[in-house]
Amino acid sequence: MNVFLMIVFMMVIGAIIGGVTNSLAIKMLFRPYKAIYIGKKRVPFTPGLIPKRRDELARQMGRTVVEHLLTPQSLKNKLRDESFVRTIEGWAQEEVSKLLDTDKNFNELAEHLGIHNLDEVAEEKLITLVEKKYVSLLDEMGTREIGHVIPEELLSKIEVKFPEVVGYITEKGVEYFESEEGKLRLKRMIDDFLSTRGMLGNMVQMFLGNTSLIDKIQPEIIKFLRSPGTNELLQSLIEKEWNKVKALEVNKVIEQVGSEKILTILKEQTLHIFPVKKYLATPANVVILPYKDRILQTFVPKGIEMAGEFVANRIDKMMKSLKLEEIVKDQVGTFSVERLEEMVLGISKREFKMITYLGALLGGMIGIFQGIIAQLF
Repeated sequence: MNVFLMIVFMMVIGAIIGGVTNSLAIKMLFRPYKAIYIGKKRVPFTPGLIPKRRDELARQMGRTVVEHLLTPQSLKNKLRDESFVRTIEGWAQEEVSKLLDTDKNFNELAEHLGIHNLDEVAEEKLITLVEKKYVSLLDEMGTREIGHVIPEELLSKIEVKFPEVVGYITEKGVEYFESEEGKLRLKRMIDDFLSTRGMLGNMVQMFLGNTSLIDKIQPEIIKFLRSPGTNELLQSLIEKEWNKVKALEVNKVIEQVGSEKILTILKEQTLHIFPVKKYLATPANVVILPYKDRILQTFVPKGIEMAGEFVANRIDKMMKSLKLEEIVKDQVGTFSVERLEEMVLGISKREFKMITYLGALLGGMIGIFQGIIAQLF
């Protein structure tokens, strides 16, 4: 009986020693937090392993994160993962839809972003762009002939219209001289002509009379306007004048018209075609409503795809620029030892307990063997 009690006693002692030793070893990973000195001599094993090697641990964690966890390839795979892309698309569509449904105008939206007087700024930018483009075109084309500046296609379209223009002129001329107004104007012209001819005019008026002279001249004028020769003459005159215009230098035409006047007209027409202030004062949802579905179903997914590819193709350079290893190292370096202990124990508390129990088990087994051996010898 004494033998059995001795073996049990040695087993209990061995288990206590093994468990306490392992528990102490685990605690010595973190404690003591600071070095302990007796006089000028530092007590061995102080501070604990992790406090003593914290800087090295921080560097190693940073290297591990960059080389094995957040690698460029893993991030590329994540950015190109279909489920991730769909999730981002859904979020982006939801946010863009909220933005498109707002009843605020563009000026008000810009105010929220810190951009004040957007309409005035945008109009000023547009006018400045027109001015710069106008000056640039003058520098580039000022010495060239108009016929060489206007595109050939446009020149052809203009010249094809010459017969129509001639027909329009003659037709309007016939309509005018057939009207009462035209007849009265023709009568006054005849009266003015004869009144300046003295005796000859009086003799013509006496023999023919104004009315009969008008009746004779009016049909001849109309006949003249309707004759093919008149059309050919007018077309020839228009073509000659048009050729003269084409031969003019751009600078000379601008000098005759006035550069400031042309620029003013260009500005007015630009603002007429693009009424910036009107558009920016309109609620955003009214302007964008016709394009909402297309924006959400086409532009947003395409934008997400392009952004993802852009980031994926440059992720290596971006990670080098971010210096993630240093960020992790610096962040871990700022952790207190207490926090590091809490983090490690929070993750591995169960495993550390099992190590303690294993030490107790091994210690107990060693105690049994020691008791048996002691009895044998």
